[in-house]
Amino acid sequence: MILLIQNILLFMRKVKSLEKNLAFVDGQNLYRGTTLTSPKWKVDLSKFRKYLTEKYKVQKAYYFLGFLDEENQNLYDKIQESGFIIKFREHNSAMIGKKKGNVDSDIIFDIMKRIYKKESFDKIVLVSGDGDYKMLVDFLIEENRFKKILFPNKEFASSLYKKITRVYFDYLINIKHLIEKK
Repeated sequence: MILLIQNILLFMRKVKSLEKNLAFVDGQNLYRGTTLTSPKWKVDLSKFRKYLTEKYKVQKAYYFLGFLDEENQNLYDKIQESGFIIKFREHNSAMIGKKKGNVDSDIIFDIMKRIYKKESFDKIVLVSGDGDYKMLVDFLIEENRFKKILFPNKEFASSLYKKITRVYFDYLINIKHLIEKK
Protein backbone atom coordinates (compact mmCIF):
# COMPACT_ATOMS: atom_id res chain seq x y z
CA MET A 1 0.00 0.00 0.00
CA ILE A 2 2.79 2.42 0.92
CA LEU A 3 4.57 1.63 -2.34
CA LEU A 4 1.39 2.39 -4.27
CA ILE A 5 1.01 5.76 -2.54
CA GLN A 6 4.66 6.60 -3.23
CA ASN A 7 4.22 5.74 -6.91
CA ILE A 8 1.09 7.87 -7.14
CA LEU A 9 2.89 10.82 -5.54
CA LEU A 10 5.84 10.39 -7.90
CA PHE A 11 3.49 10.26 -10.89
CA MET A 12 1.67 13.42 -9.70
CA ARG A 13 5.01 15.28 -9.39
CA LYS A 14 5.95 14.21 -12.91
CA VAL A 15 2.62 15.34 -14.33
CA LYS A 16 2.92 18.69 -12.56
CA SER A 17 6.44 19.17 -13.94
CA LEU A 18 5.07 18.58 -17.46
CA GLU A 19 2.74 21.56 -17.20
CA LYS A 20 2.96 23.92 -20.15
CA ASN A 21 1.98 27.34 -18.87
CA LEU A 22 2.22 30.76 -20.48
CA ALA A 23 2.97 34.09 -18.81
CA PHE A 24 1.76 37.51 -19.92
CA VAL A 25 3.48 40.56 -18.46
CA ASP A 26 2.01 44.05 -18.64
CA GLY A 27 5.41 45.76 -18.91
CA GLN A 28 4.28 49.25 -17.93
CA ASN A 29 2.36 47.90 -14.94
CA LEU A 30 5.38 45.88 -13.80
CA TYR A 31 7.70 48.87 -14.16
CA ARG A 32 5.41 51.38 -12.50
CA GLY A 33 4.44 48.97 -9.73
CA THR A 34 8.03 48.39 -8.64
CA THR A 35 10.23 51.34 -9.60
CA LEU A 36 7.79 54.21 -9.08
CA THR A 37 6.34 53.18 -5.72
CA SER A 38 7.56 52.94 -2.17
CA PRO A 39 9.72 51.05 -1.51
CA LYS A 40 11.31 51.43 -4.94
CA TRP A 41 13.05 48.42 -6.35
CA LYS A 42 13.92 46.93 -9.71
CA VAL A 43 13.13 43.48 -11.01
CA ASP A 44 16.03 41.48 -12.41
CA LEU A 45 14.29 40.15 -15.51
CA SER A 46 16.56 37.10 -15.83
CA LYS A 47 15.85 36.08 -12.23
CA PHE A 48 12.15 36.77 -12.74
CA ARG A 49 12.00 34.65 -15.90
CA LYS A 50 13.78 31.80 -14.10
CA TYR A 51 11.32 32.13 -11.21
CA LEU A 52 8.35 31.91 -13.59
CA THR A 53 9.81 28.76 -15.13
CA GLU A 54 10.61 27.03 -11.86
CA LYS A 55 7.61 28.06 -9.77
CA TYR A 56 4.84 28.18 -12.39
CA LYS A 57 6.20 25.93 -15.15
CA VAL A 58 6.05 28.80 -17.66
CA GLN A 59 7.40 27.68 -21.01
CA LYS A 60 6.80 30.94 -22.86
CA ALA A 61 6.61 34.40 -21.32
CA TYR A 62 5.31 37.37 -23.29
CA TYR A 63 6.31 40.89 -22.26
CA PHE A 64 3.91 43.52 -23.61
CA LEU A 65 5.08 47.08 -24.19
CA GLY A 66 3.23 50.19 -25.29
CA PHE A 67 5.19 51.06 -28.41
CA LEU A 68 8.51 50.64 -30.13
CA ASP A 69 11.01 53.45 -29.55
CA GLU A 70 14.47 53.06 -31.09
CA GLU A 71 16.00 54.90 -28.12
CA ASN A 72 15.01 51.95 -25.89
CA GLN A 73 16.76 49.26 -27.94
CA ASN A 74 19.04 48.33 -25.01
CA LEU A 75 15.96 47.71 -22.85
CA TYR A 76 14.37 45.55 -25.53
CA ASP A 77 17.59 43.55 -25.90
CA LYS A 78 17.74 42.98 -22.12
CA ILE A 79 14.10 41.82 -22.01
CA GLN A 80 14.70 39.33 -24.82
CA GLU A 81 18.04 38.15 -23.42
CA SER A 82 16.18 37.41 -20.17
CA GLY A 83 13.94 34.96 -22.02
CA PHE A 84 10.82 37.04 -22.66
CA ILE A 85 9.11 37.41 -26.02
CA ILE A 86 8.38 41.09 -26.61
CA LYS A 87 5.01 42.16 -27.99
CA PHE A 88 4.52 45.81 -28.95
CA ARG A 89 1.21 47.63 -29.10
CA GLU A 90 0.41 48.82 -32.59
CA HIS A 91 0.12 52.61 -32.90
CA ASN A 92 -0.20 55.09 -35.69
CA SER A 93 3.26 56.71 -35.85
CA ALA A 94 1.66 60.16 -35.56
CA MET A 95 0.25 59.22 -32.13
CA ILE A 96 3.46 57.98 -30.50
CA GLY A 97 4.28 60.08 -27.48
CA LYS A 98 0.74 61.51 -27.34
CA LYS A 99 -0.99 58.60 -25.68
CA LYS A 100 -0.41 55.92 -23.11
CA GLY A 101 0.79 52.55 -24.38
CA ASN A 102 -2.16 50.62 -22.93
CA VAL A 103 -1.63 46.91 -23.65
CA ASP A 104 -4.58 45.49 -21.70
CA SER A 105 -6.74 44.72 -24.71
CA ASP A 106 -3.74 43.25 -26.57
CA ILE A 107 -3.05 40.80 -23.74
CA ILE A 108 -6.72 39.85 -23.39
CA PHE A 109 -7.09 39.34 -27.14
CA ASP A 110 -3.87 37.31 -27.36
CA ILE A 111 -4.98 34.95 -24.58
CA MET A 112 -8.51 34.55 -25.95
CA LYS A 113 -7.20 33.92 -29.45
CA ARG A 114 -4.96 31.13 -28.13
CA ILE A 115 -7.95 29.54 -26.40
CA TYR A 116 -10.17 29.91 -29.46
CA LYS A 117 -7.52 28.34 -31.71
CA LYS A 118 -7.07 25.55 -29.15
CA GLU A 119 -3.37 26.27 -28.77
CA SER A 120 -1.59 23.71 -26.64
CA PHE A 121 -1.00 25.18 -23.19
CA ASP A 122 -2.30 24.46 -19.72
CA LYS A 123 -2.68 27.65 -17.71
CA ILE A 124 -2.01 31.38 -17.71
CA VAL A 125 0.14 33.44 -15.37
CA LEU A 126 -0.60 37.16 -15.54
CA VAL A 127 1.67 39.92 -14.21
CA SER A 128 -0.34 43.09 -13.58
CA GLY A 129 -2.47 44.75 -10.94
CA ASP A 130 -4.83 46.31 -13.45
CA GLY A 131 -8.54 45.65 -12.91
CA ASP A 132 -9.12 45.58 -16.68
CA TYR A 133 -8.14 41.89 -16.60
CA LYS A 134 -10.75 40.89 -14.00
CA MET A 135 -13.29 39.44 -16.46
CA LEU A 136 -10.51 37.49 -18.19
CA VAL A 137 -9.26 36.15 -14.84
CA ASP A 138 -12.78 35.07 -13.84
CA PHE A 139 -13.25 33.32 -17.19
CA LEU A 140 -9.88 31.55 -16.99
CA ILE A 141 -10.60 30.39 -13.43
CA GLU A 142 -14.00 29.08 -14.53
CA GLU A 143 -12.34 27.19 -17.41
CA ASN A 144 -9.54 25.86 -15.18
CA ARG A 145 -6.98 27.68 -17.36
CA PHE A 146 -5.68 30.15 -14.75
CA LYS A 147 -2.60 29.65 -12.61
CA LYS A 148 -1.87 32.97 -10.90
CA ILE A 149 -1.94 36.74 -11.13
CA LEU A 150 1.19 38.38 -9.76
CA PHE A 151 0.58 41.91 -8.55
CA PRO A 152 3.62 44.18 -8.90
CA ASN A 153 2.46 46.28 -5.96
CA LYS A 154 -0.02 45.78 -3.11
CA GLU A 155 -1.22 49.39 -3.23
CA PHE A 156 -2.14 49.29 -6.90
CA ALA A 157 -3.69 45.86 -7.08
CA SER A 158 -7.21 46.57 -8.22
CA SER A 159 -9.92 46.14 -5.59
CA LEU A 160 -11.83 44.10 -8.20
CA TYR A 161 -9.62 41.14 -7.31
CA LYS A 162 -10.66 41.08 -3.65
CA LYS A 163 -13.12 38.24 -4.32
CA ILE A 164 -10.62 35.81 -5.83
CA THR A 165 -9.04 33.39 -3.40
CA ARG A 166 -5.42 33.62 -2.32
CA VAL A 167 -4.57 30.53 -4.36
CA TYR A 168 -4.93 32.65 -7.51
CA PHE A 169 -2.78 35.66 -6.60
CA ASP A 170 0.48 36.76 -5.05
CA TYR A 171 2.48 39.96 -4.67
CA LEU A 172 5.91 40.40 -6.20
CA ILE A 173 7.08 42.01 -2.96
CA ASN A 174 6.74 38.54 -1.39
CA ILE A 175 9.41 37.21 -3.77
CA LYS A 176 11.46 40.41 -3.97
CA HIS A 177 14.42 38.62 -2.37
CA LEU A 178 14.41 36.14 -5.28
CA ILE A 179 13.94 38.52 -8.23
CA GLU A 180 15.37 41.89 -7.16
CA LYS A 181 18.11 43.51 -9.20
CA LYS A 182 21.07 44.04 -6.88
